[in-house]
Amino acid sequence: MKGDRVEIVIDAGGEGTRTYEVVASRAGRRVEIATRRGVVEVSEVTRTGTAVRTARFMSSRVLALVEYPTSDQLHESE
Repeated sequence: MKGDRVEIVIDAGGEGTRTYEVVASRAGRRVEIATRRGVVEVSEVTRTGTAVRTARFMSSRVLALVEYPTSDQLHESE
């Protein structure tokens, strides 16, 4: 699923907000989101389920999580 992307907006305190992006960089990879014990984890995962990259944020700081599906998924719903 190349093109799978998640945008994370967090409260950076006195600096305002910061935006981070996790993208499935190669074909066959996907982005997964998990919330555990006050931490939001966004991971790029291979077909076999191995995490390639993981970003962790305190859930109290997360303002928004925006998931962008691949263009293939957009056309399937029509």
